[in-house]
Amino acid sequence: MVQQYKEGAELASLCVGAFLLASTGLVKGKQCSTHWMATHEFKTLFPDVNLVSEKIITDEQGIYSSGGAHSFWNLLLYLIEKYVNREMAILTSKYFVLEIDKSSQSSFIIFRGQKEHEDEEVKKAQEYIEQNYTSRITVNELADAFAIGRRSLERRFKKATSNTVTEYVQRVKIEAAKKSFETNRKNINEVMFDVGYTDIKAFRDVFKKITGMTPIDYRNKFNRDAAV
Repeated sequence: MVQQYKEGAELASLCVGAFLLASTGLVKGKQCSTHWMATHEFKTLFPDVNLVSEKIITDEQGIYSSGGAHSFWNLLLYLIEKYVNREMAILTSKYFVLEIDKSSQSSFIIFRGQKEHEDEEVKKAQEYIEQNYTSRITVNELADAFAIGRRSLERRFKKATSNTVTEYVQRVKIEAAKKSFETNRKNINEVMFDVGYTDIKAFRDVFKKITGMTPIDYRNKFNRDAAV
């Protein structure tokens, strides 16, 4: 594979094929995507690759990667537009009933806190966050609760989970909000308060940062009753 690339071939990985691609060393220091469920494993094995798991497609000097499962269709449309033209890409998307210009898989990501590590205190902190996400949780509160220095907790938490404490709290809260939007007809403010936010702008900003969608757009996309 490396020799073929050096001789002018272009390479593409589909879904978890990114692991094979990364093992060649060709994407060291470059962007690469894979299935969102494999994010932690990929980061652990290939820390020198710039993993952008929220992206559907990456293009790095003739090396391409795509996100989870059927994302390869989006990569094919991208390549058709790149090497033929926009008109042909649109025609292909219509012929195969594909959504064109899809660039993010963030809205499909299900956050399951990474617990496959050996740091028991961090696991307890994760469980505390998951059980108390309706409240405001601070790093200092966690550090005091588990008798760990703040800096030590932050360092160990990041190493074990690939998230900072603040990121983990946000992701747990937003995952709960997503499930609420998917299963009931509560309005945005009700869901926001349920997951421990009091500032609508802060909630909206964090929600969009994590999912790539506004709360209203997410609810309308995944909750048929709410959309109606």
